[in-house]
Amino acid sequence: MQGKSQKQQSKISRREFLAGTGALVLTGVLSGCKSSIITTTVPDKTVTQNATKTVTQTVTSYITTTPAERPSFTVTDMAGRKVVIPGVIDKIATFGANGVLNTMVETMGYGSKIANQMSSRFTKTDKWKYQFVFAPQLNNCPVLETTEIDIEAVLQLNPDICLCMTLATATMLEEKGLSVLYLEWQTLDDIEPCITLLGRVFGKEDVAIDYIDYFNNKVAEAESLVAGINEQDKKKVLYGSITSYSQPHAIAEWWIAEAGGISVTSEGRDPEKESVTYTLEDLLMWNPDVMVTTDNKMAAELLAMDTLKGINAIKNNKIYYVPTVAHTWGNRTPEQPLTIFWMMNKLYPDIMPTATLKDEIRYFYSHFFLIDLTDEQITEIIG
Repeated sequence: MQGKSQKQQSKISRREFLAGTGALVLTGVLSGCKSSIITTTVPDKTVTQNATKTVTQTVTSYITTTPAERPSFTVTDMAGRKVVIPGVIDKIATFGANGVLNTMVETMGYGSKIANQMSSRFTKTDKWKYQFVFAPQLNNCPVLETTEIDIEAVLQLNPDICLCMTLATATMLEEKGLSVLYLEWQTLDDIEPCITLLGRVFGKEDVAIDYIDYFNNKVAEAESLVAGINEQDKKKVLYGSITSYSQPHAIAEWWIAEAGGISVTSEGRDPEKESVTYTLEDLLMWNPDVMVTTDNKMAAELLAMDTLKGINAIKNNKIYYVPTVAHTWGNRTPEQPLTIFWMMNKLYPDIMPTATLKDEIRYFYSHFFLIDLTDEQITEIIG
């Protein structure tokens, strides 16, 4: 029934808006890699986004401003710093947490303006390969940091705006005369101010409003879908680097619960600590029904451990690898609503069928990233 309901939704993406207008102008050359300035004018649309509860919102014109339309201006970033934003943003550089920062930019439909390659910790394997689907110019962009930031390379690139998540980085780059925006995505309360700030900086205030509505609506939808599950019927879930007995991200306690599961590491957890460790004895006592790993090789390692052979997740082979698309879904990321639905699909496929999950994934990346994933890519993501 949920799959049928999903198909009946009216989901109108920005890509469909663009196709309806035929107004698309591409210009611009980026120093270090290629980029485009896109000017798009579209009509108002009404979008129904919720399969279980009708939520109608008006989406106003999605317009990326042209150079002549906007003077420089000042914003206050998430550290309370005053930052001068240039009227034209052609080159965006991300520092440190490239994965989540790139994802924030891509969510705003600005992925084509990311001007630096990710650091080697993101490129040494193919885990982050979808970054090159969403921002293919990254292949030809300069690397700005290895173990530390290469200031000479940064100044040669001369980005219009720099994004970072540490104050030390913000201060260092600011001292070099660069516009630097400090962002946070530590708690759920950070989502709205972070996205709103990016909307202001990029001239995408309407996209920011749209995303915040999407996030809230999808969380409400998930809660509605699992509301009827009795507490004794909820699946117990263990997430993280299980072979090293650690759960690295507190946000997982939230998305597991939103998906209708019970995170075995949540009870008694210090909310001020980002990660938590436990013992083999804890794991055996918890006896999780499902394990979600942070490494695609971990399932084989867990299945080979004689000490765990009595665990329900091991006996029933319910071990899943959390997807990494633009960013790792188990971490803090604008993709978080998809994490909830993906987890729900693994726990209760009758409530969140795979066909419905595919529709959710397809819509998100088409609507916000302006990228249409193939059926094969979506199947690979789901795992």
